[in-house]
Amino acid sequence: MSDSRRWFFLAVGLGAAWLAHLLAPVLTPFLVSALLAYLGDPAVDAMERRRVPRTLAVALVFAVIVLAFLALVLVLVPLLERQAAALARRLPAVLAWARETALPWLAHRLGLPAALPDAGAIQEALAAHWRQAGGLAVRVLSSVSRSGMALLAAIGNLVLIPVVTFYLLRDWDRLLADLHALLPRRAAPTVAALAREADEVLGAFLKGQLLVMLALAAVYSIGLHLAGLELALLIGITAGLVSFVPYLGFALGILAAGAAALVQYHDLAHLLYVTGVFAVGQLLEGTVLTPVLVGDRVGLHPVVVIFAVLAGGQLFGFFGVLVAIPAAAVLMVLVRHARRSYLESPLYHE
Repeated sequence: MSDSRRWFFLAVGLGAAWLAHLLAPVLTPFLVSALLAYLGDPAVDAMERRRVPRTLAVALVFAVIVLAFLALVLVLVPLLERQAAALARRLPAVLAWARETALPWLAHRLGLPAALPDAGAIQEALAAHWRQAGGLAVRVLSSVSRSGMALLAAIGNLVLIPVVTFYLLRDWDRLLADLHALLPRRAAPTVAALAREADEVLGAFLKGQLLVMLALAAVYSIGLHLAGLELALLIGITAGLVSFVPYLGFALGILAAGAAALVQYHDLAHLLYVTGVFAVGQLLEGTVLTPVLVGDRVGLHPVVVIFAVLAGGQLFGFFGVLVAIPAAAVLMVLVRHARRSYLESPLYHE
């Protein structure tokens, strides 16, 4: 490849990154749709191999996705709202415990200030805000409806995601074939091989990691419920869902559950129960869930995942967080290819 072509492709790549940065809020629903279509396409292909028309197969898979989402919303949202309401009711007790027990202990052990700044004002403001909101759903709707444009954008995204997902699912194979047809013939075999390897890595990670997140959310929620924690579902689901970043779900979950156990029971026994729940979750993740569900085909180092998520969020916001790990998986495939090419080159053997 000549230098002019290299500079051309570099300029195109930088321009695409800059454009993605500018359009990140608009691209987010399309990215969500693309991820759903990518996850649903193997099921559609399997039904096609059984001589089911693709449009009918897409409709069936799409219906399963929609029904699963509605079931999660109808079951989980009321439960989480009740847990959030219970947390709001306990806020005065939490602040009182922090002011009368936790901070004096820290002041005695570590020399920290023994008073909680404006504890009464914080308590009154939180209670007034919750009373005014009246519930989790009302709070979300109120914050969104402050701007008519924001409300229209939220409704537009909710409508856009299923529509785009349906059309991407229906035309997924044709779109891939069109992209392959545009490749330079000399580079097509190499690009196709890299795309297959990236698809294997990305598919293993996305599908496996999603199952790991759901399994950890179930383990944490059930374990904390058996330990008697009132906020078991809220903390367990949150810890499971953020576990796609290595150790983040464990760290946030054990800190939140430990604080909730101390406030609710005021003893170390339940703190030990909470620690045991998260220790079991980490043990299952490391020895069973990740090896079985994700496997060793991905090979993304935890440091790479953490850096990718932080860098994506810094550069592109929420859109960057969504695209960070898939981009890192594809980049890892390219790095492996570059490493193989270097080891086979005369430069390495000189």
